[in-house]
Amino acid sequence: MTEDEAGGRIFFSSTGRSLVDEDEIVVLSVGVDIGSSTSHLVFSRIVLERLDSRYVVSTRETFYQSDILLTPYSAAEEIDADALGAFIERQYQAANVDPDEIDTGALILTGVAVRRRNARAIGELFARQAGKMVAVSAGDNLETVMAAHGSGAAARSIRDKSTVMNIDVGGGTSKIAICVDGRVSDLTALDVGARLVCLDPAGRITRVEEAGRRFAAELGIDLALGTQLSADAARALAARMAERLFEAMAGGSPEAGGAGLLRLDPLPARSAIDLVTFSGGVAEYVYGREAQTYGDLGVLLAQEIRARIEGFGPRLEGSSEGIRATVIGASQYTTQVSGSTIYVSPLEALPLRNLPVIAPAFALDAEDIDTAAVASAIQAVLKRLDLADGETPVAVFVPWRGSATFQRLDAFCEGVADGLAAILAEGHPLVLAGDGDVGGLMGIHLREEMQLDNAIISVDGLELKEFDYVDIGAMLPNSGAVPVVIKSLIFPTSAATGKDWQPAPREVAGRA
Repeated sequence: MTEDEAGGRIFFSSTGRSLVDEDEIVVLSVGVDIGSSTSHLVFSRIVLERLDSRYVVSTRETFYQSDILLTPYSAAEEIDADALGAFIERQYQAANVDPDEIDTGALILTGVAVRRRNARAIGELFARQAGKMVAVSAGDNLETVMAAHGSGAAARSIRDKSTVMNIDVGGGTSKIAICVDGRVSDLTALDVGARLVCLDPAGRITRVEEAGRRFAAELGIDLALGTQLSADAARALAARMAERLFEAMAGGSPEAGGAGLLRLDPLPARSAIDLVTFSGGVAEYVYGREAQTYGDLGVLLAQEIRARIEGFGPRLEGSSEGIRATVIGASQYTTQVSGSTIYVSPLEALPLRNLPVIAPAFALDAEDIDTAAVASAIQAVLKRLDLADGETPVAVFVPWRGSATFQRLDAFCEGVADGLAAILAEGHPLVLAGDGDVGGLMGIHLREEMQLDNAIISVDGLELKEFDYVDIGAMLPNSGAVPVVIKSLIFPTSAATGKDWQPAPREVAGRA
């Protein structure tokens, strides 16, 4: 396990399992979501079958979903790792799973959980499983995308041939994503959430976030710690937050107390939205799946949302997941081999572990390739997945189309180098992974014609998509090929309203 110098991201280094000789495998998986408001786990059993040179999921069974824990804090912005560790240990015991039995999984860190002083302490909780897990530090962009996929909104946009807006309303922020043809086309996020004001069982104020103070100041409400929050004041806060949320859903730039609430750019001019779905903790109240309160404004905020949704226009539909939308149930292992039309320089650049795959929407059908468009497509995806800072190397999936003339290769490779400029400036390798047979030509062009100094790995014959992570092994002796292990984050494929599975009723640790 290593931690990058800038802090925040935790990387896990080795899969610790060979799948090459198995036709069917069964893996135990854990998905862990540690957020600034809540934390929880999901345990799954996954059966994978060999399909030609790769493995695909044939069945997936979620056999235990943990309690929802209100993330414990030892200081204002520092998670109590000891308390969190005790919670995680109890959930493993309740699931009847030993940590050493876990084959794979995903650790999702959001909010203050990704800050450096917490990252190492949280990572150490999973040290025994370090080589088996993919770790993602989810900023606003990536968390919005994950919620859209995890809620089933992206899948629904394919199934219903519709444009779906998913609103993930959590404890501190709300994330809005527009899904078309299974992809997130536009997104934004803002400071609206159930736990901007937290209360004790007697209704006294125990914690107030900055955005909560701005809403209160606008309404003339006193939020002094230890004071009682009246029912009228709580309702007024929830109503104002709902108003600002719907303003953002309509493409506006809402403010509170004279300051902007948006954490990302506003949505573009609103296109026709067919359906609206909700996820996040507040969604449990929106859909009537939860009635208990947890010392916040969740119930009131959901009521105010329901009061406004009909007037918004698009019809409300159920989501596959609510509070658990950003929990990734497992990592799917697949194995492929990239053949002789590859380029690796220097050979010592391999192996590489846990590279996130980006799949930009390249326009490669035309005879002339637009260099600027290639660069822009890459930069847009890096921004959306919170990878634009250049701290993390990525693998760019290239669905090559058309002939591989010098002019087309030159235009494309120039665009790739421009789009990855921030990553290359940090000294990371340039990694291309394609589905055709031009990997070798691209690598040679980058090195010989463009004189790129970075390590270059260009492999092909692969099938990849966004949210995959790849391990690229060292070149196989005598064959000139490299093994590629692909770990895919698994999202719901059904758009039906789902229900959390639980064993016999037990005490819930709390949810937002």
